[in-house]
Amino acid sequence: MVDYSKWKNIEISDDEDETHPNIDTPSLFRWRHQARVERMAEAEKEKEELKKKRQSFQARLMDVKERISKKEGDEAALKLELEKIENEGKALDREENELLKKEKKMPWNVDTISKPGFEKTVINTKPARSADENLTEEEREQRMKEFIKKNEQLCKQYGMLRKYDDSKRFLQQHVELVCEETANYLVIWSINLEMEKKHDLMAHVAHQCICMQYILELAKQLDRDPRACFSSFFSKIQQCDPEYRQQFESEIEGFKERIQKRAEEKLQQIIAEVEEEEKRERLGPGGLDPADVFESLPDELKACFESRDVEQLQKIIATMPVEEAKYHMKRCVDSGLWVPNAADAPQEENEAEAKADDSADTAKPKATEDSKEKDKSKSKEEPIYSGVSTDDLD
Repeated sequence: MVDYSKWKNIEISDDEDETHPNIDTPSLFRWRHQARVERMAEAEKEKEELKKKRQSFQARLMDVKERISKKEGDEAALKLELEKIENEGKALDREENELLKKEKKMPWNVDTISKPGFEKTVINTKPARSADENLTEEEREQRMKEFIKKNEQLCKQYGMLRKYDDSKRFLQQHVELVCEETANYLVIWSINLEMEKKHDLMAHVAHQCICMQYILELAKQLDRDPRACFSSFFSKIQQCDPEYRQQFESEIEGFKERIQKRAEEKLQQIIAEVEEEEKRERLGPGGLDPADVFESLPDELKACFESRDVEQLQKIIATMPVEEAKYHMKRCVDSGLWVPNAADAPQEENEAEAKADDSADTAKPKATEDSKEKDKSKSKEEPIYSGVSTDDLD
C-alpha cells in the first residue's frame, strides 16, 4: 500500500494563500517568505557546524590511533583520550540523527520538494567560417580544380535554375555548393557562354552567379558560414522592398556588362595570339616575316616575285645600286623569299617560291580579308576559352 502521508505536510507557496481583507497581503507574503528563508538558512548552518565537528573528530581520532600504534607517550593516557574521542563520536551520531529527524519533520516547500535528476546544457553556436585567408594562390587554384572536377555537373544544374524556391531547395540538397568556388565557376562559365555568343544563356547563369555572391556577402557581414545564410537570402529576396530589388537587378546588369567586356577582350587576345602564332610559323631562316619583307620591296621586285621571273629579277638587281641590292636580297634570304644556291636545292627553291606566292597573296586587300575571316573561323573551331580563369573579372 502506498503511503501518501508525506504529501500532507507541504508548505504552500507564499503567494497562494487567501488572507483576510483587513490584512496587508503583500506584507504577509514577505514575512512568510523571510521566515521560511531564515529557517532554511538556520538548518544549513546546523548542517555545516555538524560537518566541521565530524571532520575535527575524524582528525583527532586518527591522530590518537596513530600515536598508540607507534607507542608515543603514555599509553594509559592515550587510551583514555581515545575513549573520550569515541564518546564524542557517539554524541555526534546522536546529534546527526536528531538533525535528520528534524529535517524530515520540516514541511516541504518549493525549494525542497524536488531536486533535479540530471542537468544538460546545450548552447547553439553558429558554424565557424572556413579559414581561406591563409591559402596561397597555388593552394586556391588546386582546390578550385578539385572542386570543379567533383561538382561541375551540380554547378551547371544550379546555374540553369531560375525560380528562387527551386534554387533554395537545390542548395538544401547540396549544401557543399554554397561556397566561393561555385561563384567562381559560374563567372568562368558566363564568360565562356558570352564568347560563344550565347547571350541569353549567359544572362541566365549571371543571375544565379549574383545570387551566390549575395549569399557569400551576407555570410561575410554576419560572420557566419555561408551554408547557414542561403535560406535567409532567398526568403529576403522574395519579400524585399522595391529599393533592394532595384539594387539587385542593377548588380546583375553591371555584372553582365563586365562579362561582355571581358569576353570581347579574351576574343581579341586569342585572335592576336593565333595571328602571332601563324606569323611565327611563316618566319624565314633569318627570323623575318616574308609578308612584311614582300611589302617593303620596290614594285619592280614585287612584280618579279609575283611572276616568278628569275631572269628579270637578276636584271633588276644588276641595275640597282649595290648597297640597296644587297639590302633587299639579304632581307629576301632571311625571310625565305629567295633561297641561295637554288640549283643545289630545287626542293627548297620550290618552297621559297611557294612562300613568295603566299606572301604576295597576303599583301592583297581581298586576301587580307579572307585571312581574317579564316582566323575568326579557326578561333571558333578551337577551344578559345580554355585559358579563362577567375582573374578575368574585377
